[in-house]
Parts: sequence; C-alpha cells; structure tokens
Amino acid sequence: MTEIFGREGDDAPASPRSPGTRPRSSLNGPRLAGRVSVRQLARAVLLGIVAVLALAFQPPDASAREGRQLAAAGAQTSAQAPHPRTAVRAAHPPLPREAAAPERTGAQGEDQFPVLLGSAAGVLLLVAGGAALVGWRLRRQTGGVRPAEMRRKYDHHDAVLHAVREGVLILGSDGRLLLANDEARRLLELPADAERCPVADLGLEPQLSALLASGRAATDEVLLAGDRLLAVNVRPTAPSGRPAGTVVTLRDTRELRALAGRAGVAQERLKLIYDAGLRIGTTLDVGRTAEELAEVAVPRFADVVTVELLEPVLRGDEPTVRASAELQRMAVKGVPEETAIYRVGEVVRYAPGTPMATGLASGRPVLVGDLPASDAWRQQDPDGTQRVLDSGIRSLITTPLQARGVVLGLANYWRSGASGTFEEEDLAFAEELTARAAVAVDNARRYTREHTTAVTLQRSLLPQTLPEQSALAVAHRYLPAHAGVGGDWFDVIPLPGARVALVVGDVVGHGLHAAATMGRLRTAVHNFSALDLPPDELLNHLDELVAHIDTDEARAAGLGTGADPGTSTGTGTGTGTGTGGRGVLDGAGTWAGGREGDPAGVPGHLGRTGITGATCLYAIYDPVTGRATLATAGHPAPAVIGPAGSVSFPEVPVSPPLGLGGSVPVETAELTLSEGSRLVLYTDGLVENRDRDIATGLELLRTALAAGADRTPEETCTAVLDAMLPAHPSDDIALMVARTQLLDPTRVAEWEVSSDPAAVAPVRAACLRMLESWGLAAIDFTTELILSELITNAIRYGAQPIRVRLLYDRALICEVSDGTSASPHLRRAATTDEGGRGLFLVAQFAHRWGTRYTPGGKVIWTEQSLDGDRPEPGPDATEDVLDQWDDVPAL
Repeated sequence: MTEIFGREGDDAPASPRSPGTRPRSSLNGPRLAGRVSVRQLARAVLLGIVAVLALAFQPPDASAREGRQLAAAGAQTSAQAPHPRTAVRAAHPPLPREAAAPERTGAQGEDQFPVLLGSAAGVLLLVAGGAALVGWRLRRQTGGVRPAEMRRKYDHHDAVLHAVREGVLILGSDGRLLLANDEARRLLELPADAERCPVADLGLEPQLSALLASGRAATDEVLLAGDRLLAVNVRPTAPSGRPAGTVVTLRDTRELRALAGRAGVAQERLKLIYDAGLRIGTTLDVGRTAEELAEVAVPRFADVVTVELLEPVLRGDEPTVRASAELQRMAVKGVPEETAIYRVGEVVRYAPGTPMATGLASGRPVLVGDLPASDAWRQQDPDGTQRVLDSGIRSLITTPLQARGVVLGLANYWRSGASGTFEEEDLAFAEELTARAAVAVDNARRYTREHTTAVTLQRSLLPQTLPEQSALAVAHRYLPAHAGVGGDWFDVIPLPGARVALVVGDVVGHGLHAAATMGRLRTAVHNFSALDLPPDELLNHLDELVAHIDTDEARAAGLGTGADPGTSTGTGTGTGTGTGGRGVLDGAGTWAGGREGDPAGVPGHLGRTGITGATCLYAIYDPVTGRATLATAGHPAPAVIGPAGSVSFPEVPVSPPLGLGGSVPVETAELTLSEGSRLVLYTDGLVENRDRDIATGLELLRTALAAGADRTPEETCTAVLDAMLPAHPSDDIALMVARTQLLDPTRVAEWEVSSDPAAVAPVRAACLRMLESWGLAAIDFTTELILSELITNAIRYGAQPIRVRLLYDRALICEVSDGTSASPHLRRAATTDEGGRGLFLVAQFAHRWGTRYTPGGKVIWTEQSLDGDRPEPGPDATEDVLDQWDDVPAL
C-alpha cells in the first residue's frame, strides 16, 4: 500500500482540504513520481556545485608558490630593461601586496581552469545519471506508462471518483483514512482534515467504525450514520507485492428506495404505454376507442377517466374548435356512470376559463393540482363539482385529444387524495398516452367518414320506398358489412298487367366502387324492365352490358385484349385477337388481356375498374294466374314457404354470373304459387360466411323459415335475421320476403274478337257494361275510345287469335292481344295524312301504354288512372287532337 498511496517514512503533513475543494489524493502517481525525480536531481546538482566551489577555494600549494616566485623574478628583470613605461612606473611606485591580489587570483584561475572544466563535466554526468536513474525508477513504478498518459488517467479517475453518487473510502493497512470522495464526506459528515486520521478518530457510529477498522468483507450491511441508514460494502485489496488496504462504498438506503421507486414508476409507465398501443384502437369505432382509453388508464394512472369528443368527430367530420364547442361524453371509467356530472351520451359545453375550455383552446394539457381551491373548475357546475369533491377527487389533468394538429376532444384524468395528487412530471405522460389514443380516434373518425359516404351513396342507390302494387306484400332488410358497404341490392318493379318484378343482386367486393357498380346495374335492370322483357332475355341483356363495361374499363386501364379500338368489331368473343373481347376466361384459364405474372392470368388491379363479378335473380309474378317466372345468373335460388308453412328450395337452372355468361343461354323456371305463399329472396351473405358453408346456411334458413307459418313478411324478416345474422358480418346482406296475392276473378273480364270489323261494336258494348258494373262509368268515354282504336288496329293489321282483357286493379288496364309480333309505332301525322292519329289519341287519354311480346304474338296495353293523378291536358289539347281527326266515327 505504501508503494501506491505514499512512501514509507513520508511523514509530511497532508494539507487540509477546505470545503468545496477536492481532497489531496494519495493515488497521485504522476505527482509522486515528479516529487521523487525533483529531489534526486536537486541532490545531484547541489553535489556538483559544492565540488566546484571546493576546487575554486582550496589553499595554494608548493607549485603555486614556485610559480609566484618565478613571476616575481621575471618582473624584476624586466624592470632593469629600458622601457617607455619605466618613467611612469618610477613616478608611480608599485602598489602594496594587497593591491596585487587580483593579478594573482587571475593567474590562479588560469591554472585551475582545466580542473573546473573536469568538475563541471563530472557534475553533468552525475546529473544525467541521476535523471536516468530517476526515469528508470519512475517507469518501473508506473508500469511503463508515460507521465502525460499518467496525468490523463489521473484526471479521468479523479473526476469519476468525485462525481459518482456513491461514497468511496480507501483505508490503509494501519486503519488510517487515505482517501474519501465528496459523496463519502457528505454521507459521513467528515471534517476537512479527515485524511490520514485513524478511523476511530473520525467520530463515526460505533458499529460503522468497528466494521471499517476490522477490515473484514461486507456486502450491503445497513448501518446507522447520524440520521441516515447506509448500505455499506467493504472489500479488502492487496495489489501485487504491496501492502494490503480496504475499499469501502456507501449508499443512502432512503435515496436507494426513492430511486428504486422512480425506476418502478418509469417501468410501469412504459408498460402502460405499451399496453395502450395494443389495447387502444382495436376497432374503427370512435366510441369504443374512447372507452378503451379509459379502460387502459384506470387504475394504473388515474382513479377516474372521462372522455369527451367534439360532435363533428362522431359524424366523421374534421372539427373546428370554437369557444362554444359542444362535446359529447363517450366514456366514464372508475366511478358508476350515474354518479358522474355528465353521463355517456350527454352533450357538454364547458364555460370559458375552466381547465377544459383552456385545454381545448390551447391544445396543451392543463394540471389542476388542488381541485378544492380551483374556482375556475368549480364555476362550470357548483353542485356537480361539489359531488366530485365529496367522492374524494383532489386533482385533475385535462388533456386534448389531438392528432395532426386537430383537436378531437378531451381526456380528463382524475385522482383521489388516497392516490396522491398529480405532479408536473405527470403532464408529459398524460400527453403521451392521450396522443396515442388520439391517433386511434382520428383513424376511426376518418373511417367513419368514408363509411358514411359509402353507406350514403349506397342507400341513395337502393329503393327509398317500395312502389304501391296489389300483387305482393313485400318486406325487406339490408345490412351493410362491418368491414364496409358492398354491392348487394334489391328492387320491386311494377309491370304492366298488374304484374310485379322482384330483383335481388350482388356485386363482388366492397367499398365505393362496388356501391357505384350496384347503382349502374340497378338502373340497367329498371331500363330493361321498361321493355317488359322475360326474365331470361333481361338477364342476357344485362350480361352483355356487364361484359362491355368490363371490356371498356379494362381498355381504359391499359389492359385491353390487344385489339385496336378502331378496328374492334364488338362481337365479344373474348379471343384477344382484335374482336373486342368479352373479358372472360378463355379455355386455358387466362384472362383475355392479362399479362404474364398476374395471378391466374387475371390482372390484380382489374377489380378497381371493371365489375368482374355480379349475380342477379329476376322474377316476375302474375297475380291473375298465380305463376312466377324467374331466372338467375349465378345467384342462390329462392325459398318458398307454402300457406301451410312448408319450406322448399325449388330447382332453378343455374347460369354463370353476369359478365361471364358468353354464349351460355339463361334458362327460366316457372312456379305456381298459391295465394298466401311467401317467396324469400336473399344474397349469399345471409347463408354463407367464413365460419359456415352454404349447405349449413341453407339448412339454418330452412329451420328459421319453418318456425312460423302465420308470420307476416316483416315478422319473417326479423326472425330470419335473429336466427342467422353473425356477430360481425363479413359481407352485406339483402333479404326480401314477398307474400303472394291473387287478383279477384270478378275484376277480370276477357273476350274473344273475330277478324270482322263489325265485331268491334259488340265487344265495345260489353266492355262498357262491365265498367258500369265495376262503378267506373266516369271513364267509359275514354275507355271506349281507346278500345275502339286498339281493336280496330288488331283486326286491320294483326292476326288471330285476337283477345280483349280488362283488369280492375289500382288502375283500369285494357289489353288487346293478337297473333303477330309487329308493334305499332307512335308518330305525329301530317295534316295531309289520312291516318296515323289513333295511337296519338290513345297516348293522350291513357295514363300509360305499351307493348309486350308473348310466345304467340304481342299485347298492347293501356292503363287509366282511377284516382285522378294524371296531369290535366292543356285547355286546347283535346281540341287540337280532334281537329286532326276528320274521320272520327259516330260513337
């Protein structure tokens, strides 16, 4: 230890350390080596100087005396010789003996000059040897480390020693204190001159003093030192070949506990932030996201949490914070909801100056450490805030929910007195936790906006109200998927002859594109229905339309079939050879126009433009005959519930989905339905999802439909959805239940007409009598005019069989059928034309009119309104028509 901490026998007193300065370190290797080197060099130099002085002032010897005598004789001889200076010397007699001493001394110096040079050289050699000896000894003591490196290491070790928050003592083998750093002096309250003192004289507690003096090893022994409890560690040290010593470290246990507590709090908050990232934002619902924030923060950060969102956020809009902004409470956690000032769902408007209003306006969290003393907080609701204080709440942090610089709402964290009040350091954590929740709320808000937009578009494309008709009693349901709107749709379309068309369709995919495609297809079905086409022909036309849409959009996206648009023939063969392909799969299973590398030959992004998949079921029900004619293009067949409650799934020929039909014809099926039967149409989302296959779904549907034979269509829809709707539908669902009704036979009249023009009058008279029996005498004139024109045209231009039928439903329907397919064409006749005014007259007096084709010919029909909702013609409209009609027969 002497080699490390000082030289043995070095009893130089240690300089006392004044407060605020570092203690003298006995580990100062460079300083120790420097002191040794300076001492040895000084000794060598002093010895050399003494030697030179001894030579210079030694007594004269015999040789010196002889020299002086020779010098005197020479001086006498020169005096006898003549010399100019002789007179001068005679005038000036020689000085006394003492005055001649310098000359003698100079002569002596000249005689001793070689000796002096030798002595100086000896001194230099001695000094050089001493310096070499000192350098060798220094290198031996420092292990070959240069002084500059030793100095750097010393500065580093000294800075670390006095900077650590742990007391360090170094004791010698004799029990004396060799070193104490600043922290040890603070913990033990050591005096300034404590170094070099025995441990027993430091005034420490007896147990601590005994442990330090014993030199035994100790690990985390807790001992008293004044008013502190110290954790003491003692380790003996014995450097190689040097005297043993002891190193002691000290820590204040109270500070350790406080540090451990802060570390525990920091670790818990990191864990809370991690859990918040996992548990907040699991759904895209703003209300549920607010609840998740409250659930995460209670009780790990706050005793009570309330969350309010600005009302535009709930609609998906981006809010603008105003002084009078209204918020809706979305979550309360930590107390029963009925005890809160505001309950979930209530609208809150915070008064200016309250912490909440301040946080909203500034976008920064606000801390209220002492709620009872906060008048600004209490002014919002004195009675309600008093209830909060009575429940024990004592502090508050209100933090804006802010994402992308937009304030979405507020998160309020409350603590009771038992949990301790919030401090300034809690603000940063509250802001971090709320910011994570704000991002999730903003994502949910944006999804809500997109979802609302898509749903609004889809709702606008679906039937707003069902048309009035007497053939079917219809109930319907439409449920969008949780993941987004889809392309399912339904429709009820009145047709001529009191018939009704039922339509259910499904477009593959979700989102705005699917909804827009659904609207296009629904419009197309309405247009084709206006032509009064049979179900199979209508679906064939719809298939061609979808194929052309796919092809056109594929070309627009640069995915054409390879044909030159200018040379495309539009035949729709799908060969990719310039024929305007149909956009179907060829025999090799490759999409015409697909590129190499696309999965299954189908371009992966084609679904963003083309329809690429749609199904449809189209059915026509005739209440006169009770027959339903239906056809399907890739759509599930309907279910039929008999009047007694029996459930069946009739066989309907299956055709490919729309756009993929190509040359495959669509086939129809006819069903005869008794009055009171229920026809159930649905989309595949009802019977099929990721958790069950379609066979299981159909069996569940059968069970749900068979449970009640006397249900109304509305009750049937509700029962089916209750039994089959999954918790989280992955596809949208369309369901329609139609109960059949038959037209009263007494309201149907039919006559056969011969090809003789004379048969017109008897048929016309019979029709007028039927109108009178039905109480429709008010429209007999216009009906007679219409029938006369239609029967006359059928006799003149048509072929047998010619039939006339009157249907008394919501309107009076007149139908004249014949055996030809030639359709009349409405035109405005010129003044010189002899004919061509009959259909124009019919169109003026009928509410609607048209032509439909049958397997045996055609039917020309008219409808006359019975409730007077047809617009009145202009004052001169009838006269203008009659003026053009010069050969109107007498009626």
